[in-house]
Amino acid sequence: MTLDQFVGRLASGDPVPGGGAASALAASLGGALVAMVAALSEGREKYAAHAATHAEAGALGRDLAARFLTLAEADAEAFSRYSAALKLPRDTDDEKAARGEAIREAARGAAEVPMECVEACVELLAAAEALAGRSNRNASSDLSVATLLGEAAARGAAANVMVNLPAVGDQSYAGSMTSRVVGLLREIETLGLETREIVIRGAEREPLPPRDAG
Repeated sequence: MTLDQFVGRLASGDPVPGGGAASALAASLGGALVAMVAALSEGREKYAAHAATHAEAGALGRDLAARFLTLAEADAEAFSRYSAALKLPRDTDDEKAARGEAIREAARGAAEVPMECVEACVELLAAAEALAGRSNRNASSDLSVATLLGEAAARGAAANVMVNLPAVGDQSYAGSMTSRVVGLLREIETLGLETREIVIRGAEREPLPPRDAG
């Protein structure tokens, strides 16, 4: 599907794709922006001290851009399975039991796919924050856009997690997922605010310490 086709389908009366896929697509654009900023910084003498950060963020941004597109498709598939489960027959006790089990299983999948999106958004925001003040200043506003897209995507995906939890029928599971979502959103918000503050100040930062190879 081209982007134009996706938008047209999204605007139609077809419930698939929906908000989950749209959220993942927004995050994919954020990942691509992170990769772009890294690419615009690589090989420039002024930013040579941050070459390792550029290489790592660039590779991660490209990976995330592709991963989020995969999650967009997975989200649409998960919703389709849930919709199919709702349409199962329920005329007999056995059919009702089978339908209930199918709904619970499909709802769990419909919650776990957007949870993966929220988790990946943490990586997106962390990559943007790492580049802030360590990359091409002419592209710094693109980092701000990447964080805003990532935050919007995370909140959209989180909403899809939460709306599917009641149908799973497992209070312990729902509580655990809810706590995780809340914690991840807080982390994402903090990273986004920090990144945009650095961009606004135009601050230059010290290189990140090398990662421990062990």
